[in-house]
Amino acid sequence: MNKRRNTYNAIDLFSGMGGLTQGMHQAGFSTKVAIEIEPIAIKAYKLNHPNTNIIDKNIREINTSQIKKILNGEPLHLLAGCPPCQGFSSIRRLNRQSCVSDKRNDLVLEYFRFVKELKPFAIMMENVPALKDYALFKEVVRELRILGYNPDVQVVNVKDYGVPQSRKRLVMVGILNSNIKVAKGDNLMKTVRDVIGHLEHPEKSSDPLHKSKTKHTPKVMERIRITPHNGGSWKDLPQKYWLKCHQKDGVGFNDVYGRLRWDDYSTTITGGCLNPSKGRFLHPEQDRVLTPREASLLQSFPEHYQIPIDIPISALALLIGNALPPQFSYVQSLNIKNHLDLSLNN
Repeated sequence: MNKRRNTYNAIDLFSGMGGLTQGMHQAGFSTKVAIEIEPIAIKAYKLNHPNTNIIDKNIREINTSQIKKILNGEPLHLLAGCPPCQGFSSIRRLNRQSCVSDKRNDLVLEYFRFVKELKPFAIMMENVPALKDYALFKEVVRELRILGYNPDVQVVNVKDYGVPQSRKRLVMVGILNSNIKVAKGDNLMKTVRDVIGHLEHPEKSSDPLHKSKTKHTPKVMERIRITPHNGGSWKDLPQKYWLKCHQKDGVGFNDVYGRLRWDDYSTTITGGCLNPSKGRFLHPEQDRVLTPREASLLQSFPEHYQIPIDIPISALALLIGNALPPQFSYVQSLNIKNHLDLSLNN
């Protein structure tokens, strides 16, 4: 029997601020290359993963020979990524039966190109659930089978994997010339209280990400103050405080200006997570919206994770909301690592 490896080499495509990488590292992978085009996301990634080679180019313009040169003859054990497919998000598709036309929808083809040309031992992809029914994605899955990966595709909820947030995601995993299934969660509930209940009041904090807060107009602050603690929403307010969009039946988002519940999951942390008008993002008790640190913890990032604060609050929220929860990445990555241990070290 060969000596068991301590780490395996990985690549993170469309890395964002590093949620997928963080989970892979916790599972024992070493991310050799990350690809990302957004400068703010790259800045956050570098703060936390300084030893990873970052290629800051449009993935369509990257020749995989550049990747092979960085690998320098070492094997690639896992190619992972979350191709942006904004046209399939539930918010973008609100009141639509089909996806929104978006040039990023075909980035799954770039993911497939990298698999085909780099031939990793294992693959993992995460995305929005609606991608499962997209014809182009179905074609990619068929082509991956031809290559020998026999991918398993499932739609799961990250709340079943130790993430304190309800968030449905599509996951695809595969191992070359072998079989693997998407890891199942342990269903152990982690709540809002579990991850942010210990934090001190932002005004007393020395953490820049926790001290940072969104400013509101007096009218918005009044609406927040009278929203009942621990789960209250606009529905609990006198009608004079209702937004115009809520005064018509069947119109508007139900969770806007809502408070989180201490002993429940958070709602999905989106790119609007620091704006109370974008969802249920108010603190369970304090009269304010979530801080960036609280939002990142609800995404399951470790408390020491660094995120730039010298950027607009909307950009900061988008950075956090677009990230893949590291805890979820960890469970899926560890499942792949365990399969690689069996297949490569026997």
